[in-house]
Amino acid sequence: MPDQGATTSKYVLGLDEVGLTDAATVGGKAANLGELTRLRLAVPTGFVVTTDAYLETMGQGGVRSELYAHRVPDAGAGPLSDQAERLRGIVLAAPIPDDVRDGIAGAYHRLGDGIRVAVRSSAPAEDAADTSFAGIHDSFTNVSGDDAVLDAVRRCWASLWSERALSYRAARGYGEEPSVAVVVQTMVSSDRSGVVFTADPRTGSRERIVIEAARGLGEVVVGGQVEPDTYTMDKDSGTLVEMHLGTQTFQIRGDSAGESQEEIAPAAQRHRVLDEGMLSRIAELATTIEKSYGAPQDLEFAIAGDDLWVVQTRPITTLETSVQPTQPSEAAPVDVLASGLGAGPGSASGRVCVLTSPKDGDRLRSGDVLVAPMTRPDWIPILRRAAAIVTDRGGITCHAAIVGRELGLPVVVGAHNATTVLTDGQVVTVDGSKGVVVAGADVHDRAVAAPATPSTRTGGSRAGQTATAIYVNLASPDTAEAAAALAVDGVGLLRAEFMITEALGGKHPSKLMEEGHRDDYVESMAEGVGRIAEAFSPRPVIYRAIDLRSNEFANLDGGECEPVEENPMIGYRGCFRYVREPELFALDLDVLHRVRQRFANVHLMIPFVRTRWELARCLELVDAHPLGRDRSMLRWIMAEVPSVAYWLDEYARLGIDGLSIGTNDLTQLVLGVDRDSDICEDLFDTMDPAVLATIDLILDRARAVGMTTSLCGQAVSSAPALAEHLVRRGINSVSVTPDTVEQTRRTVGMAERRILLEHARIGDRPRE
Repeated sequence: MPDQGATTSKYVLGLDEVGLTDAATVGGKAANLGELTRLRLAVPTGFVVTTDAYLETMGQGGVRSELYAHRVPDAGAGPLSDQAERLRGIVLAAPIPDDVRDGIAGAYHRLGDGIRVAVRSSAPAEDAADTSFAGIHDSFTNVSGDDAVLDAVRRCWASLWSERALSYRAARGYGEEPSVAVVVQTMVSSDRSGVVFTADPRTGSRERIVIEAARGLGEVVVGGQVEPDTYTMDKDSGTLVEMHLGTQTFQIRGDSAGESQEEIAPAAQRHRVLDEGMLSRIAELATTIEKSYGAPQDLEFAIAGDDLWVVQTRPITTLETSVQPTQPSEAAPVDVLASGLGAGPGSASGRVCVLTSPKDGDRLRSGDVLVAPMTRPDWIPILRRAAAIVTDRGGITCHAAIVGRELGLPVVVGAHNATTVLTDGQVVTVDGSKGVVVAGADVHDRAVAAPATPSTRTGGSRAGQTATAIYVNLASPDTAEAAAALAVDGVGLLRAEFMITEALGGKHPSKLMEEGHRDDYVESMAEGVGRIAEAFSPRPVIYRAIDLRSNEFANLDGGECEPVEENPMIGYRGCFRYVREPELFALDLDVLHRVRQRFANVHLMIPFVRTRWELARCLELVDAHPLGRDRSMLRWIMAEVPSVAYWLDEYARLGIDGLSIGTNDLTQLVLGVDRDSDICEDLFDTMDPAVLATIDLILDRARAVGMTTSLCGQAVSSAPALAEHLVRRGINSVSVTPDTVEQTRRTVGMAERRILLEHARIGDRPRE
């Protein structure tokens, strides 16, 4: 393999210097490319501009805190498109610091003078096990020259704040501070390219490999611009079992002059893109990568002459368990109106809405069937309202098909004439497993299967069991069903603050109550929490009460009543605020009381507990509420303040059943470091011995008083050493974001097996 060239710095790393454990700073795409490079596979040389470069640029530009405040779209701040345009402008106007600029330019020159490169976004949650972020952020090809590369990097950063990115994060319940890394790789002037799934995304079969291929650059496949060839191969024998030749009238080629679109001669259109020999090579490459990762993969390839390159891999985010084969219907029933490739399993009915541009998206009502020539990532805000998606062009691996599957929508692509044969207002049923659209809403008497969709699936299986329970962190009911379908044991942290902004309508709780809308708020919140409880029932859902800080409350309409604090992070918040404002705490209690009348799996967690007296006062408020008579409801606390270790005996006597360690706050308070400080970020380290010793003390004392223990910080998924440390200390559970569930379960499982082997070896030793 070519030497990537050492580029080690805080802001720029060579692809051969990164791997899966670096995803938090280099993004999922770069982490996977680094892992493939370490396997000595054919990966185009390149480097990654880390998330630190983006955050440093925004920090020095004085705009990082403003962007953070808009990490979730503000329902009261006008149209989403206007918000996105303003936020992108903020990013584009921020000057790139000299050390960041020099690091990027130096790494680019090490690839070669004036070399053509692809500049591609790589977000930390991108290409993960549950969120692909497929095509959400921008990428650029055939870029050359220092200024052009720097401009492309800046535009990748700005795409973090596009309308489609904002909408996608909201749909997935992603509430962390957004950041993005950028991969820069030498261009492969491919004459053929495509996508491979090492398990069939349409049927869930692990015995099949699905390959989609087209002529020219791969953007026509992933962007859904053409209908590619689709080849289905048996994984064990390597034989071709199905082949569907697509329709491709043009290709995109790239050279030193840039990209150009070329027509494909009609005679050439009838020829298959890949022959048997190349199919075998691609299948062998894909199988090797799958075995290395230990999970089904979605990878992209490029072919230049006889050279086969892998340019991306990621876990398959939407693997279903349907057993219906998916292909164009040759003997379709008489009422089939359109047919194509089934790209998203499931069945849904609705009124047709034909759109040719996302600019007309306002015409699509919630529950309509979206019919379009093709759907690109720009359509994300519209896709969220659709009941199903039908397109004239595209393949099962195009960006919008992947996102549609993530949203749990039935999808049919490559239907050729759907936009002409289907008309606005027509009631149809879309079957994303068979790849057909039929007239009417009743499918029960038809020969069209309707396999289980995310709305009808029951809770996730415990595939790959671990003794340590794996919980999931959630912030929105919109992602509950998808998260519940994962191999998780419940919700370890349901963040109320990301839900209340919508329920409050942008208003401060005090103003909302003054205006007489208290009941509306409780009803709205109870509906959202109830959706999550229903999706996970009977698995537990731990609801953390409102924990907005004073500066965050102050940003709401009516927030001028909030105190001005020098350091709100350790100020007027959590348990102490409930004691001072019992009417605020009563909102949470009313919500839980209403939800638990239907779902008894929801329990209360009180955040930021500092002292015994304030917790005692807070629990008195619970006991005085009708909810307090419900003794089957568990009472948890967040363990974020080091003083919790001292008070655990007393907390247990007060009736606390469990605790969840919040690593972010605990780390900052043990080390005395503001976790939001750019200047002191080098000091913030959850793996610092002092922090680990505090965690150990909390776990030991909690175990001694019979209290259930958990940890809900993101560090457990990004630091395998921390996960193993927690398992060794006997923690009962860990709670992580949905995109890291699979990785965390593997890490925890490996730690448990190592511990068992160690114990077995000790048991085998001869006694003295």
